[in-house]
Amino acid sequence: MTKILLLSDSHSYIDDRILEYARQADEIWHCGDFGSMEVIEELEKIKPLKGVYGNIDNAKIRAEFPEVNRFFCEDLEVLMIHIGGYPGKYTPLTNKEISEKAPKLFISGHSHILKAMFDQKNNLLHLNPGACGKQGWHKTRTMMRFVVDGDEVKDLEIIELGPKN
Repeated sequence: MTKILLLSDSHSYIDDRILEYARQADEIWHCGDFGSMEVIEELEKIKPLKGVYGNIDNAKIRAEFPEVNRFFCEDLEVLMIHIGGYPGKYTPLTNKEISEKAPKLFISGHSHILKAMFDQKNNLLHLNPGACGKQGWHKTRTMMRFVVDGDEVKDLEIIELGPKN
């Protein structure tokens, strides 16, 4: 079993609460819009970090992380894209990636809207952890955590970090 902390859209913001949850995880997954190398460095000090770059991320971050990240955690195939959409409203890039080979878990960020929904058409779970940073139109900063057990996602939790102000 692998404990995952899933976050997105930090927009250069990191605080002790985020770092405390990161310490409790086995791996940290970030869905883009890190905003700064400092966020990446702080997270990498704690646990292994997987991610994708977002639309606000600079060339240095884009050199560190891909636009599309497809990987396995235990036996679970994961697809991560910052601007990915959601079931029924996927972006062209997401549709292409899913049509080539549907993962069991698709993760995106960008919208600052926390979502967890099952895509029956493609037989996959879609997660968007919302935004953990303070920039954007969201009112509450959010993240997710869950456990990967073999090829299953279990014990999914929403973490509310409070208002963005």
